[in-house]
Amino acid sequence: MKNSPAKCSFLLLVLLTGCRGIRTPEEQAAQQAFSGVEKRYRPDSTKPKLPELNANAPLSDFLRYALLNNPEVEAAYYNWAASVQRITVERSLPDPRLTFESDIGDILMTLMPGLMVDLPGPGKLRAAAAVASAESDRNYFEFKKSVLRAALDLKRAYYELFFLEQRVEVNRRMLALLTDLEKLARAQNEIARATLQDVLRAQIEQERLQSEITNLEDSRAPLKAQFKAALGLLPPDPDPSIPVQFESTVINISPDEILSTALRNNPRLRALEAEIRQADAAIRLAQRGRVPDFTLGLEVDVKASPFIWRPQAGMTLPIWRDKIAAQIAAAQAEKRAAKARLSAEEIRLAVEFADRSFVLRENERNLRLLQERLLPKARNSLEIAQSGYGLSRVDFINLIDAERTLLEFELAEVEAKTKREIALAELSLLTVGEMPAEANFGAVDRQ
Repeated sequence: MKNSPAKCSFLLLVLLTGCRGIRTPEEQAAQQAFSGVEKRYRPDSTKPKLPELNANAPLSDFLRYALLNNPEVEAAYYNWAASVQRITVERSLPDPRLTFESDIGDILMTLMPGLMVDLPGPGKLRAAAAVASAESDRNYFEFKKSVLRAALDLKRAYYELFFLEQRVEVNRRMLALLTDLEKLARAQNEIARATLQDVLRAQIEQERLQSEITNLEDSRAPLKAQFKAALGLLPPDPDPSIPVQFESTVINISPDEILSTALRNNPRLRALEAEIRQADAAIRLAQRGRVPDFTLGLEVDVKASPFIWRPQAGMTLPIWRDKIAAQIAAAQAEKRAAKARLSAEEIRLAVEFADRSFVLRENERNLRLLQERLLPKARNSLEIAQSGYGLSRVDFINLIDAERTLLEFELAEVEAKTKREIALAELSLLTVGEMPAEANFGAVDRQ
């Protein structure tokens, strides 16, 4: 049994290798939340199969493709993943140290292997874990915010592309109408009921509209580039199909509840709340700086007979009070700054809500006015002007003016639809923070 102490030391070392610490409740909650997202967003750290995109695919397929493929969302996800793992790092004890000491004269006089363990002061590891847990919460909401931003970028590009085609179509219809008006002007000129000036006016309007159509068609390129980028596709990748189906954004909250819901759910606010919790935990950690850390160890002289055991103990002396006070003051300042940022963000959110709500209401009023009153009257006015010009009762200037008015109102209708859809998407995604169904990765809101 002479070697039993050495054997015990060896067995102790083996046991310590691969040991696991005790998880904190916050650590368990963070790991469970991350695991739920990981299974759907990056199972086995790989990108899941992306939807097949074609012109007839629903908007939901394009949204899911964008959210799974967007590199900014992926970066935010892995930032969150790293912060979840840091909780385990922060709450874990320092690694034990294997020591060795000997006295050597003419011969080897002593041989003393040993083991040393550093023990942080009471409460320090828990406080450090709380700081890391709050950071994990903040990174989760940053991930959620990146998902909402990616969804908005995709929807904005989708709406702008869709309504660009409508603007082109409106101008083409007006160009076809002007071609008919030019024919009418020529016919009137041939029977001396109109001058050649009417024909030239019609040609001028046609040239102007043709130039506008060319400019609109040319604007497809940057919009398609935005749509491609929103899908997370690289420049060398093939251009995606553009969906031909139109789907509007639906807000499942009554207008009176939007702001209160936003103040509860908006991920920007929730991230700042987590930042305040992180600052709180940092204050507690700094206050623990007054508590000493400890070192415990044991060495054994295996050359002696019987063996000589040498227990060791030590502790730090936290004598630099100005340093501790500075750490506490810095943490308190960070908390005050986080609270101020939260207040500023709440104000900004209220302003954003008021602005987006106004844009939504304004464009809905404009659409009702255009569709129910102005457009029917403009079409009727143009018909009257056309028949009056054929009977020489209306001059060509009035006819062109009626055409321009109809064109202006039809383009205004398309513009109002575009602004309304973008305002709806912004309210739903950025303001309220309502995650689209396509982003159901299994995430749960962290408290």
